[in-house]
Amino acid sequence: MRIFGLAGWSGSGKTTLMAALIPEFVSRGVDVSTIKHAHHSFDIDQPGKDSWHHRQAGAQEVMVASGRRWALMHELRGSAEPSLDELLERMTPVDLVLVEGFKHHDHPKLEVYRHALGKPLLHPDDPFIVAIASDHRLAEFCRPWLPLADASAIASFILGHGVGLV
Repeated sequence: MRIFGLAGWSGSGKTTLMAALIPEFVSRGVDVSTIKHAHHSFDIDQPGKDSWHHRQAGAQEVMVASGRRWALMHELRGSAEPSLDELLERMTPVDLVLVEGFKHHDHPKLEVYRHALGKPLLHPDDPFIVAIASDHRLAEFCRPWLPLADASAIASFILGHGVGLV
């Protein structure tokens, strides 16, 4: 599988860009999956549902399945958070995995940057950031610049880049 990431500060537009890139890739015949890193406690389950009761009772894993989708929830219960590499090993192979977050992992990434946030640039300290997508081009950019609103151009860049293999 090929892997390419989006890295940036909260509020920079990573999720919006991911949502725009996925249909771009799909329209080009690329099978794509995503991994999103959450920096806080999150839950995809709902209190009171059967699967929630199973987890609360102590189940290590709970799978919920229907005719449309399935989801597997795995409780860490004090174990270490799995690395991106470990998570990728669990995914069904596709052409491209887009990664949101995991900004300190050594896969090729696009920095999503908004000057208005007042946050420092990531790419000067990360050799795996290969380009920057931003709403404005700045003189401080040391990598190729892509307009943040142009998902088609960004998708073309990602597909043309020597995307990392997993």
